[in-house]
Amino acid sequence: MATTVGQISAVNPATEEVIASFDAFGRDEVEMALAETHDAFLEWRDRPIAERAVPMRALARLLRERSERYARLATLEMGKPIVEAKAEIEKCAFGADHFAQNAARYLADEEIRANARRSIVAFQPLGVVLAVMPWNFPFWQVIRFAAPALMAGNAAVLKHASNVPQCALAIEEAFRDAGFPQGLLRTVLVSGSAIEPIIADERIRAVTLTGSSDTGSRIAELAGRALKKTVLELGGSDPFIVLGDADLKLAATTAVRARNQNNGQSCIAAKRFIVVDSVAEEFERRFAKGVEDLVVGDPMDTKTQVGPLARRDLLDALERQVDESVRAGARVLTGGERLTGKGYFFTPTVLVNVTRDMAAFREETFGPAAAVIRVRDGDEGVRVANDSAYGLGASIWTGDTALGERLARRIESGSVFVNGMVASDPRLPFGGIKRSGYGRELSAFGAREFTNIQTIWIGPAEGQQPTSQPAE
Repeated sequence: MATTVGQISAVNPATEEVIASFDAFGRDEVEMALAETHDAFLEWRDRPIAERAVPMRALARLLRERSERYARLATLEMGKPIVEAKAEIEKCAFGADHFAQNAARYLADEEIRANARRSIVAFQPLGVVLAVMPWNFPFWQVIRFAAPALMAGNAAVLKHASNVPQCALAIEEAFRDAGFPQGLLRTVLVSGSAIEPIIADERIRAVTLTGSSDTGSRIAELAGRALKKTVLELGGSDPFIVLGDADLKLAATTAVRARNQNNGQSCIAAKRFIVVDSVAEEFERRFAKGVEDLVVGDPMDTKTQVGPLARRDLLDALERQVDESVRAGARVLTGGERLTGKGYFFTPTVLVNVTRDMAAFREETFGPAAAVIRVRDGDEGVRVANDSAYGLGASIWTGDTALGERLARRIESGSVFVNGMVASDPRLPFGGIKRSGYGRELSAFGAREFTNIQTIWIGPAEGQQPTSQPAE
């Protein structure tokens, strides 16, 4: 009988009740999962991309068919409003469809002119990739890695966040039922302390992680010891820069959603609202009114716009950041406190008079709390935006799109949106710099991340004139 190591439990953050518990995998169960996934890879890698696309398209259909059930799991386990959970499942289906349709183009051989009859760059699969995934978008975070990685011929072992075990098992179920080879994507129910031997296993060829910067650093260290490639999508403290000529109604309305979507728990949520002095007062008024009007409550209610934070420790951390910032001189326009009663609820909050030395500026705030910082002009706005350890996303709001593009090129981040809310899109590369990580997901860049970019040099056949070679 396999030994187990503790329990993996899901707690409904709206009620604080344990809704599901599972025995954590022991060493024997982890070994079985690794062996099964590696065996599946050995068969899958030889399939043409057109054949790989068949179960990927089936996965998209299945996700749409099971949207209600999967969305409900996400809401129960991590607290996102049910309307947003359904939208997440639809985005997963769109992503699966996209890579089924476009992987052949993204991964096509490239020919390069060199001193050879033919010089080819081919994109070969690496093998089994360990995916360490977060709870905040429990389905999308996995699909946006797995769809391109599997279409490239890889297999995956999923170590999901411990508070969303039912979502993790549902993802494995979806891939299996869609017709992928048995074990091509396997979920392992283990705690974070069990990751090290999995990374060290010779069947694991690469690691991807979405999570905090501290966790990313530890995973990169473990993978580095074994010389295994990593892709890290980590924390963010995204700037939302509002210039004097911006459409303030649009900017403020978008700001409310950009900060509070997913209960404010998104790496690419706007967190620092950097506003030019001339329009700051009006923006703050519009922004605070929009935040104040948000409906907070039961995330299973379709009218709810903001639900609970996913865990008690996250609620405690956000409360500390807000309280420390207020003691340092920030002013609360709305919100600023946890709600009494059951559940990990925090009132959607707008802080003004925020300065660079405050927790609300320097740290990543993972919840519905916005920090507003006033600046003189766009140049100062860029400097303030770049005064951060993070570099994931950013947005600029202006009536002059040419100016917006010029400023965007000076922002230190993986993505900059001009007059739009930052979001991931399967058609566009996604990732960050600095303490927000490295590597890219999605698009052709993401499709190639977990490939051996192989040079194939073909010289003359027997009896043909050899081609001169450049010196090394």
